[in-house]
Amino acid sequence: MAASFNEIIENFGFLDDWEDRYRYLIELGKDLPLLAESEMTEETRVKGCASQVWVVTSIDRSGVAPVLHFRGQSDAHIVKGLVALTLALYSGRTATDILALDALDLFRRIGLAEHLTPQRSNGVRSMVERIRRDARDLLAEEAGA
Repeated sequence: MAASFNEIIENFGFLDDWEDRYRYLIELGKDLPLLAESEMTEETRVKGCASQVWVVTSIDRSGVAPVLHFRGQSDAHIVKGLVALTLALYSGRTATDILALDALDLFRRIGLAEHLTPQRSNGVRSMVERIRRDARDLLAEEAGA
């Protein structure tokens, strides 16, 4: 079972240096469930990432408000950890909740943003924007229904 975002942030707080935090990110990435080869398509690939990143979105419509769930994968170890961190933050939330969250601000507050290369920061922004786009699309679909 993947760690929740709050658990991950708490664990980050216990780690004193960034070497340890990078190792922790890599471990988070190793816990991501693998995507099927058929799910790693051009449609699910996140554009704007230097590494290959795929995010698969599913929608649970069984409750009062639909809930988005995300699964993802990358071909790079640290990026895979960033995928795990981002999905822990956003997966299992409504579209409105997703749009209200500022992942980049949260990443800055834990000091993550300043320790990422510009390429990785751009990749995280692209992944967040893709998730937010899926949330906006769901809201638009619900409004038109």
